[in-house]
Amino acid sequence: MPGEQQTAVKYYIGVDVGSASVRAALVDGFGTVVAHAEQPIQVWEPRPDHYEQSSADIWAACCSVTKEVVRGVDASQIRGLGFDATCSLVVVDKQFQPMAVNCEGQNHRNVIMWMDHRAASQVERINATQHGVLSYVGGAMSVEMQPPKLLWLKENLPESWEKVGYFFDLPDFLSWKATGVTARSLCTVVCKWTYTSDRGWDDSFWKMIGLEDLVKDKYEKIGNRVLSPGEAVGKGLTPEAARDLGLPEGIAVAASLIDAHAGGLGVIGADVKGHNLPCENQPITSRVAMICGTSSCHMGV
Repeated sequence: MPGEQQTAVKYYIGVDVGSASVRAALVDGFGTVVAHAEQPIQVWEPRPDHYEQSSADIWAACCSVTKEVVRGVDASQIRGLGFDATCSLVVVDKQFQPMAVNCEGQNHRNVIMWMDHRAASQVERINATQHGVLSYVGGAMSVEMQPPKLLWLKENLPESWEKVGYFFDLPDFLSWKATGVTARSLCTVVCKWTYTSDRGWDDSFWKMIGLEDLVKDKYEKIGNRVLSPGEAVGKGLTPEAARDLGLPEGIAVAASLIDAHAGGLGVIGADVKGHNLPCENQPITSRVAMICGTSSCHMGV
C-alpha cells in the first residue's frame, strides 16, 4: 500500500552435496526458491568397492554454485547458510590438509564415499562384538557407517593413521570449512558414528573394536563438541570462507544435516494445506518421507 514501509526480503542459502554433484538454492523468507545452481564433482574408483572423492573439489563446487545463486542479490539481505551432504568420511592432518585414504598415497583423494564397501571384514568383526551401541543402529552396523572405515584406515594405512588430525563426516567438514569450528552435528554423529544424545561416546565400544586411541585423545579427532541441527556454528562465515563463497563475512552458518535427513525434514515439515491430503491438520508423526537418490530410504518422526 502507498505510504507503507517496504520490508526488505530476507534470503537463505542451502547447499546440498550429493554423490555426483553439488546443488545450491537461494530461498526467500516465504520458502520460495529464487535461484538454483548445480555442478558435478569427481568420483574415483581405484578398485572394486573403493569410492573416493576430494574435499577440495567438493568445496570448490560449493563455492561455485553459491556464487551463482547470489548473483545480482543484495548481499546484506542474506541471513544464513546451511549445508547438507552425503555421509562420506573426510580425512585431514593436524594442519587440516587432505590426507590420502588410499594405498597410492594420493592426498587429494581424502574422502571415503558413503557407498564405499572396503571395510567389509571390519564391519563383520564390529557386529560380532554385539556391543550395546549397535542397538542404536538397528542391531547391526552397516559397512557404510564410519567406525568400520576408521578401522580399515588404521589397519591398512598405519603410518597415515598416526598423522591424522581430524576425521569429519562430510556435512561437518563443510561447516568447519565455512566457520573454522570443528563442532559436529548431532545428526551425523548419532546416525553414522554411534554417538548418543544422552550419553555421548561410549569408551568401551571404541576400545573393544581396537580404536582406543580415539578415546585417549578425548575424541578430538572425531568430535567432542556436538551441536543440534540448525544451531548456529561459531561466529558464522570466516573472512576466507566468505571470499571463497562470494558472501559477506559473519553470515550465520547452521549445524549441518545428512542429505537424506535434510530431505526428510523438508518433506515431513512441508505445508500441505489446500491439497486435500489425508495428513492435513494431522501431526507430523502421521507422515512418512521417501527420499530417493543414489540410494533410497524411508524416514518418519
